[in-house]
Amino acid sequence: MTTQIRHVSTATPGVVAGLGAQLVLLTLLWAALRIGPSALAAGTACAVVTCATLGYALHRSRARTFGQANWVTLFRATLVGGITALVADSLVHGPALALIVALSIVALILDGVDGHVARRTGTATAVGARFDMEVDAFLILVLSVFVAASLGPWVLLIGAMRYVFVAAGWFMPWLKGSLPPSFARKTVAAAQGVLLVVASSGLLPTAGSIAVVALALASLVWSFGRDVIWLWRNRTA
Repeated sequence: MTTQIRHVSTATPGVVAGLGAQLVLLTLLWAALRIGPSALAAGTACAVVTCATLGYALHRSRARTFGQANWVTLFRATLVGGITALVADSLVHGPALALIVALSIVALILDGVDGHVARRTGTATAVGARFDMEVDAFLILVLSVFVAASLGPWVLLIGAMRYVFVAAGWFMPWLKGSLPPSFARKTVAAAQGVLLVVASSGLLPTAGSIAVVALALASLVWSFGRDVIWLWRNRTA
């Protein structure tokens, strides 16, 4: 008689833990700053969508464990949910500038940690890489909304550009092609969050903030434009 060992996946509890952590952070922000209902709703919606899509992706990939790198990315996603709530609250009650900047800096610093952990532990996965990328993209979107409140709606182009690119792929399938690795692309993507945080910190005069954000937008347009041209030229492949 053989004994069957059943492997229990820890992926789902990891997702649930992420949702719980987000609710705890939102509760702390409410207790400390009395953030309003719109902020709580924005942060909660961010957490629910993140955990639902992550859980679905892990289920589709038949992941048995959540992975150490995903824990780091999930912590970053929790911070981004808190930033989302603070930005939503700032549109009504004025910004908690120092806390938005502080949380954003931590989230940006940890951006390189999850990838390092994945490589170090041999747990790099397509789902983890996509999760990391989506957290980065949403943080840039939220920061662009925050900066746009003071510099103008043109800043929203930075946060919206990737989502427009993805949406365009629904109508032009060649845009969904695989791109070759590019250090320049990674550098431009990483610079967006840094430059937006600098612009939102209040350390620069308005003209300086505009110049920094314009540099971020110009580099992003160049990067996306280069990728679109490459995909067009290699669309038959």
